[in-house]
Amino acid sequence: MTKTASDKIASFASRLGQTAKSIVKLLTQRRRATIIKADADTSRPLIILANGPSLNQTIAESLPSLQAHPTLAVNFAANAPEFRTLRPRYYVLIDPHFFSATDDPNVTRLWDNLARVDWPMTLIVPARRRRLIPASVNIDTLTVNDIAVEGFLPLENAAFARGWGMPRPRNVLIPSIMAAIAMGFKEIYLTGADHSWMKTISVNDNNRVVSIQPHFYKDNDKELARVRTDYLHRPLHTILDSFRIAFASYHTIARFAATRGIRIVNSTPGSYIDAFPRAPLP
Repeated sequence: MTKTASDKIASFASRLGQTAKSIVKLLTQRRRATIIKADADTSRPLIILANGPSLNQTIAESLPSLQAHPTLAVNFAANAPEFRTLRPRYYVLIDPHFFSATDDPNVTRLWDNLARVDWPMTLIVPARRRRLIPASVNIDTLTVNDIAVEGFLPLENAAFARGWGMPRPRNVLIPSIMAAIAMGFKEIYLTGADHSWMKTISVNDNNRVVSIQPHFYKDNDKELARVRTDYLHRPLHTILDSFRIAFASYHTIARFAATRGIRIVNSTPGSYIDAFPRAPLP
């Protein structure tokens, strides 16, 4: 469809507003990311282990590949039995819940499991959260700026390249990919990135949105209740808009990666992400 003059003006105005907002956020941030290219051995591809249910299939079929390459795990993966088999080299936590929910036994168990890691691991967290990370013998900590940057392409490219910000981080996979790029990986494979939430979302007779978000591990009752509560007062259109933002962010990442010669491959069976080419794991 050809854009009319009014469409172009509206698009320019929107980009201008996004650019101004992003500049203000960048000027007011107080902490800088600490990830630099020297922080990683990037001679091999990095495999990102998202927590979608298909990761069980990937583990069953491709465990030797997962163990032969550096991997990056996220969120509650450390609470899964498979964690100590996979022994991820990197781990990303972004959601404020992991740093503030001191009354959540799942979060307590997560930090306990991370404290028991007996292999070298780099924990990647938002720059503003670093002071909250408990000390661990085998874990070092790097930071990213999870500030959403949108606007004209020169601003986006400069901010992404320098670690000032990233595409809108609507889920943990977005900062995970950006962290991998910042560390200098030239090949990044995505597993467990089902993103098939639209299959499981519904609205009940009380006009409450019901969203089931399965993982490769089994969530306990406490975590299921937390997710249900999170969705309790959110109207459907806001949830769908959140999905839209996430999928749009992947296209922004794909564009930025292409400018830097970085290959991002989606190796997730049945994934809904349409921004990256599909191929098996290396």
